[in-house]
Amino acid sequence: MKKVKREDILDFMTYEDTRESVRKSALAIKKNRRIHLGDHLTFLFENTETIKYQIQEMVRTERIVRESDILHEIKTYNELLGDKGSLGCTLLIEINDSDQRDILLKKWLSLPRHIYLILENGQRTYAEFDERQIGENRLSSVQYLKFNCDAQKPIKIGCDLEDLSIESPLEEGQMEALSEDLQV
Repeated sequence: MKKVKREDILDFMTYEDTRESVRKSALAIKKNRRIHLGDHLTFLFENTETIKYQIQEMVRTERIVRESDILHEIKTYNELLGDKGSLGCTLLIEINDSDQRDILLKKWLSLPRHIYLILENGQRTYAEFDERQIGENRLSSVQYLKFNCDAQKPIKIGCDLEDLSIESPLEEGQMEALSEDLQV
């Protein structure tokens, strides 16, 4: 997938002039890339445009002007993008009750190893994840995942963790959006 380049990012004052239209466009792009699985798992699949939007918002919110800091944001966010034939996403583990959240994030320590996509050829591909996001006894509620799809369109998403076993077919719009991202 094409990475965001420095020349793609506007200074925060110039960005402010076009922010509303950029925001509407980014939210439309994100719509079919947001996938809920069960009550607690939300996947936000990223592409060049969603990452560009995230960087612009960070530069705007933090009023970042130093070139090295802008480049750092670009490098950091680009890491969320999949490489050729793969998809990158952010997994949000959403548990409103803080006591329950603490219990489940300890219990689900191995969750990233159990997240998968089923591809159009029937193959199951498990998520690759960053080991730094998993503590010794607790999982972070935000995980960054990548799925090697060998350019095959995903048709289902699932989890085979014993206490959280669930699988769901993707909607047509979701399959199309992710398939487009694999072609870039």
